[in-house]
Amino acid sequence: MRSSLILLPLLMAGCATMPAGREVAAAPPEPKLHVERFGETRPAEVRTLVVVIHGDAVTGSRGDEYAFADAVTRAIPRSAAVAILRPGYDDAKGSRSIGERGSATGDNFAGEQLSAVADTVQLLRRRYPAARVLVVGDAGGAAIAANLAGLRPGIFDGMVLVGCPCTLPEWRAHMARATTDPAWKQPVASLDPLKTAGGVRPPLRAAVLVGEKDRITPIKFSRAYVEALSLRGIATDYRIVPGKGHNLLGDPEVLAATSRLAASLGGTS
Repeated sequence: MRSSLILLPLLMAGCATMPAGREVAAAPPEPKLHVERFGETRPAEVRTLVVVIHGDAVTGSRGDEYAFADAVTRAIPRSAAVAILRPGYDDAKGSRSIGERGSATGDNFAGEQLSAVADTVQLLRRRYPAARVLVVGDAGGAAIAANLAGLRPGIFDGMVLVGCPCTLPEWRAHMARATTDPAWKQPVASLDPLKTAGGVRPPLRAAVLVGEKDRITPIKFSRAYVEALSLRGIATDYRIVPGKGHNLLGDPEVLAATSRLAASLGGTS
């Protein structure tokens, strides 16, 4: 089951008059970003919450993360899934998140974008209080997830990174050579996941997947990040998916890796 919300911050203006002796619990604040929710398990009974962060796109809308989020709830017992629409992005229904989208050249893994996603994840944790939180990041979304794991340890319990541009300067140099877009050579404020990896702490668990024939984020960019996690003592399931390219989120290997990670976190019992 899928439900859609355009989530805005609550604005409190003035004080409401309450009857004497009564206390009314304040409603929890709403995330700033648009989210799509999937699954039929009641929030209080959810044991695994899967948060999906989509990849980059120059134009048009995203949608593959919605199909993945829906599949997750059928594959993992007692789960729910939430797909976050990153700042400045829209979807096929016309829903849109506030914020700056950037030009999809590795320029939107910076302070405001990271904070907006992190705040959304933290508010979702409050809505699913009994759940372990597992973040699945696709491409640019993987870079965001990796950065948050280092910048805000404990914000989630596990992460699955798919086709990650996890060594940012090297990846941007690779894309500058592969394209004719001069924007790839411009300085950016984005954070490099390989550098923020120093803040990742156990007991976080990770899975990192990359297509054997990925020409956008080749294997070397994922391998370097996995090595950095290993040095931090982070248990990591690293897989090169044979014969596959960059568009890997819908591959059964990603769903299987997500299910394994959920089971290892103890959220499926």
